[in-house]
Amino acid sequence: MSAGPEPQGRGLLDGKRAVVTAAAGSGIGSAVAKRCLLEGAEVLISDVHERRLGETADRLAHETGGWPSTAVCNVTVEEDVAALVEAAVSGLGGIDVMMNNAGLGGTVALVDMTDEQWNAVLGVTLEGTMRCTRAVLRHMIEADTQGAIVNNASVVGWRAQAGQCHYAAAKAGVMALTRCSAVEAAEHGIRINAVAPSIAMHPFLAKVTDDALLEDLSRREAFGRAAEPWEVANVMVFLASDLSSYMTGEVVSVSSRHP
Repeated sequence: MSAGPEPQGRGLLDGKRAVVTAAAGSGIGSAVAKRCLLEGAEVLISDVHERRLGETADRLAHETGGWPSTAVCNVTVEEDVAALVEAAVSGLGGIDVMMNNAGLGGTVALVDMTDEQWNAVLGVTLEGTMRCTRAVLRHMIEADTQGAIVNNASVVGWRAQAGQCHYAAAKAGVMALTRCSAVEAAEHGIRINAVAPSIAMHPFLAKVTDDALLEDLSRREAFGRAAEPWEVANVMVFLASDLSSYMTGEVVSVSSRHP
């Protein structure tokens, strides 16, 4: 069963100011940025890869007619995250929506895993999400902005998969971070939710993942295929929109099979 055509925009984020991390390239981050633009938001995209970030901005402008602003940011560096928020405040006038996509994966058995491999994945995927969430929460509270933060988790936070101890632990941590920070943010009218994609096919994933594993994971899905990145982006935009105004602390599975 094919995904069908990508839906047209419906104005779900009209008047919103959105920041999207890890937006360079052709994965979920850039799909989220595209969907935000199609839904009427002013968008700032960030990534650690400056050249790819500029190329992505050019492509998004061509595809959507909306030109995103850019800011280079390494989410493992506190000063970079603070500068990202400052860039959004000065360039967009504030932040209504924060889309946290930055993550780092890899496949290695725990017995062979080094401290460096563990720390690298946890540093980007969990600590980076925490750092961005914390910085944007501080801004939203100070500015009295009843905004929305959407984190990118993964079904491996629920499912066991060999070779994924570091990534699964990081994504389970993102889920817990989402739930606990949502309780704290609720009194300020700020919502924090997350998506948990199963497998979303894009060129970078295909490049770094074994073909047999990708085929097996795709076959296990009820639709017999991987998700398109824009299918995950659609759910993230829904969680950022006013249509989900009574949802917070939720982790929504974007998968066609049960965890």
